[in-house]
Amino acid sequence: MRLKVGFILRSLLVVGTFLGLVVLWSSLSPKPNDGNPFGKRDDSSLPKGDAADQFKPVVPWPHVEGVEVDLNSIRLKHGVADNPKNPDQQPNQNQVIQQQYVTFKPHTHAYSSPILKKGILGNFEPKEPEPQGVPGGPGEGAKPFVLGPEYKDSVQASIKEFGFNMVASDMISLDRTISDIRHEECKFWHYDDRLLTSSVIIVFHNEGWSTLMRTIHSVIKRTPRRYLAEIVMIDDFSNKAQYSADCRQLSKHLCSSAYLTTQLLRHVGVAVCSKVLIYLDAHCEVGVNWYAPLVAPISKDRTVCTVPLIDYIDGNEYSVEPQQGGDEDGLARGAWDWSLLWKRVPLSQREKSKRKHTTEPYRSPAMAGGLFAIEREYFFELGLYDPGLQIWGGENFEISYKIWQCGGQLLFVPCSRVGHIYRLQGWQGNPPPAHVGSSPTLKNYVRVVEVWWDEYKDYFYASRPETLTLAYGDISELKRFREEHRCKSFKWFMEEIAYDIPLHYPLPPKNVEWGEDLHRFTHVPTGKCLDRSDLLHKVFISDCDTSKTTQKWEMNNIVAV
Repeated sequence: MRLKVGFILRSLLVVGTFLGLVVLWSSLSPKPNDGNPFGKRDDSSLPKGDAADQFKPVVPWPHVEGVEVDLNSIRLKHGVADNPKNPDQQPNQNQVIQQQYVTFKPHTHAYSSPILKKGILGNFEPKEPEPQGVPGGPGEGAKPFVLGPEYKDSVQASIKEFGFNMVASDMISLDRTISDIRHEECKFWHYDDRLLTSSVIIVFHNEGWSTLMRTIHSVIKRTPRRYLAEIVMIDDFSNKAQYSADCRQLSKHLCSSAYLTTQLLRHVGVAVCSKVLIYLDAHCEVGVNWYAPLVAPISKDRTVCTVPLIDYIDGNEYSVEPQQGGDEDGLARGAWDWSLLWKRVPLSQREKSKRKHTTEPYRSPAMAGGLFAIEREYFFELGLYDPGLQIWGGENFEISYKIWQCGGQLLFVPCSRVGHIYRLQGWQGNPPPAHVGSSPTLKNYVRVVEVWWDEYKDYFYASRPETLTLAYGDISELKRFREEHRCKSFKWFMEEIAYDIPLHYPLPPKNVEWGEDLHRFTHVPTGKCLDRSDLLHKVFISDCDTSKTTQKWEMNNIVAV
């Protein structure tokens, strides 16, 4: 009998503990009718005091609940060696690129396609207006927030350090509302409510704190709770003194000792707990109903990578407006010129003819790189980014070519809009580590064209002849990846996907020579000679004169190092 009584008491204790935890969790969780999951704050619209003190936030930074994860423990758990002691040593390609699959795995669940029901509000649309962060406060509704001349010095100092007007940002509510600049048609799309859940990954390096926190707040505030599995913050080797204190207030972050590389992405991949990875820059604000349109195509086809329309947030006044360079509806495709500079070209008639509705997702040859969504396992099957890419530059093209040429699709999604702050002139930038050396971006470009462009790489070298002698490292594993996945040629890609780029950026002629010529370089049609003005720093043609030293040239090869 005593045994039965003890068993009953223990059972009651377990059940009581469980019910207590449920009650505690429900009390801490925001309710569905909570307009602001962070609670209301009594912000003053403008701080008082000397303008030189305006780097201080208007209100204390909020504490975001989460779990701190140590990447070193993840490395050890999964048998991955820690960072090499020699910073010049490149990671072993065989260790970095995981096991490849000749055939990508199919989806195991069937999802219905989005349906446009004109006049009937979409099932993911908010049913009532979003509450303001601070009613009538600075920057609400994405209205321009202009500071007076007394803030000039502190504003310039913040732009120099962070690239944005952090004085204004620190005065704007982290939960501010933004303008809804979507096409009206976007409000009437209905999506399958069984969409995949996502982990939102934000990598930051010496980021302005309020712009970073506003990114996080916007994601939590405008993402349906059931689909947001987690927000993973990666402190990517920030070294500002203030960061150690600020980061302790943001407990949900991963601490890394390296720049964003395939190794780092691999560790993040084993740490997340959802099917879809959404990467966002650290200075963004997601728009109204941004999630469902972005993830719906991936739920339908796992080999699709989606990109939101990226709007322009003014880094000085924090107003929001659409990017320029699109068609009459503001729609553009990601492109490049032949020196691999990022470009945008208007949506072509050929792409428009593939769609029934203006706001359907459409194909793009390339993406900007900082904002995209992709199925986690598919990203790993693609081999993630090329591990030989350093710091920044070219990774957006590399993943775009890999997706298209190896059987996937890259789609821009007009109804998913994310505002992005662009750095202002006067920013000093984030210098790369000493071990990286010079020209990391150019070396990245060379790796990309050597792996993916086939014979088209000659057009890159015609535009960037100084890169011909750059050492770009071992690409044999990447070449093998293309072969094993039976990836298509760049010629196919240019003819079927990127067909409109040469219309906007014609293929350049090949250079016969590059540099400067010691001898006289006579202009045949006119019989005149190449001349220069050392005073005006100009090159022109003039009557030939053997006594003029400005008409003598020496040809030397010019290379990047």
